[in-house]
Amino acid sequence: MSEVRVRFAPSPTGYLHVGSLRTALYNYLFARRNNGKVILRIEDTDRERLVEDAIEKMINTFKRVNLEFDEGPVQGGDYGPYIQSERKHLYQKYAKQLVETGHAYYCFCSKEELDEMRKKQIESGQAPKYDKRCLKLSKEEVQKRLDAGEPYVIRLNVPSGRTITFNDLIHGPTTFETDNIDDQILLKSDGFPTYHLAVVIDDHHMGITHVLRADEWIPSTPKHILLYEAFGWEPPKFGHIPLLVNTEGKKLSKRDGDVSVEDYLNKGYLPEALINYLALLGWNPGTEEEFFTLKELEQRFSLDRVNDSAGVFDIEKLNWMNGKYIRSKELDEIVEMVKPYLENAGYTIPEDEERFKWMVEAVYQDLDYLAQITDKMEIFYRDKFEVTDPKSLELLELDSSRKLFKVLKEKFESVEKITPDNFQELIKVAGKEAGVKGKLLYMPIRLAVSGQQHGPDLKLLICGLGKERAIERLSHWI
Repeated sequence: MSEVRVRFAPSPTGYLHVGSLRTALYNYLFARRNNGKVILRIEDTDRERLVEDAIEKMINTFKRVNLEFDEGPVQGGDYGPYIQSERKHLYQKYAKQLVETGHAYYCFCSKEELDEMRKKQIESGQAPKYDKRCLKLSKEEVQKRLDAGEPYVIRLNVPSGRTITFNDLIHGPTTFETDNIDDQILLKSDGFPTYHLAVVIDDHHMGITHVLRADEWIPSTPKHILLYEAFGWEPPKFGHIPLLVNTEGKKLSKRDGDVSVEDYLNKGYLPEALINYLALLGWNPGTEEEFFTLKELEQRFSLDRVNDSAGVFDIEKLNWMNGKYIRSKELDEIVEMVKPYLENAGYTIPEDEERFKWMVEAVYQDLDYLAQITDKMEIFYRDKFEVTDPKSLELLELDSSRKLFKVLKEKFESVEKITPDNFQELIKVAGKEAGVKGKLLYMPIRLAVSGQQHGPDLKLLICGLGKERAIERLSHWI
């Protein structure tokens, strides 16, 4: 068997969609599992939809999620260039070859003519498609129009009455009738190829053995097979990956929330969690396992365990998984990871690194993603808070609570710094001197320093607040 070669070939029309990342991931895992190569190819021939800097942003996003390509615009390779606009001469050459062999033809129809054609077809109950009128032009008429400089496109000459069947690696045998296939434009009037021509030429010249792409390209596959036949080339094996849908079964779109990989990473979804989650949206390991490193996925992935139905992107499940990954990290690592989020929100990081670590430790266990740290940390930074709950106010205003606050304030003032090591003893002694214990000891303290009945571990909360601020909040209620 020849070396397995797969490719991920996005268009630089904006952000990298989570569905596109999953497609790239499946290509990557398939190549690694089979000791093959994965290639990044940029398909930028649709010049109207190009977005500036999209290529650079996409490549940077792949770096952030640790997906490394073997060949591509950055790495280079023996089959470049890996950006389609730099291969324009190749497509024009092969388009003319198809015309010469009768597998394609020049079309001079204007937009108005095509619109009128489709309108009449729809009115008569026909499926709209090109009616091959330009195929009937004589060679002399075609040459005359070309010499006159008339704008043209080159169309695929789809044969009638044929059945095309291919064995999809995910969906199994898939059949199309050529009578239902339109004469696809192969070369546009601007001299750039359409996807259909470019993808076939590039996949052949780059030695691609397996094409793993989204479900939406299934209807295009018979056109590509016809092109392979016309060129006399061996087609690769095709596998079409079902789309991602939301929990309501609709295709993921920007209207539903974040679909950009960059958005998720910027919010603090960990790359390893995102990769793990996306791998499971369509593929299953055959066991109840849910957590895999990238290396483990490389060893376990196989196409025969990829589902032929849509994967459901459930943000709650992603949050759960990402939270698990966050809590599996060392605290020191999390401390460094959350700093940028706090600084961007205008919070000042305490110079006392130990106290800042206690602050993070107090709240990070509840994080679904790192950007939530700004809301969680607010408890340490606010100058004032109100207690409006009647029962909480009643507890704070008890004589025993006021006495407790006075004693605890003195105990806090007696030490240089409140730490997890001395905290419990300070509370214990204060409770004993104030004559309170249990709920009448801990709940009033929590309410006094946070205004909340529930929240972070009281020890970490007070150590994170620091001596001065803890005393300040107690003093408010004395």
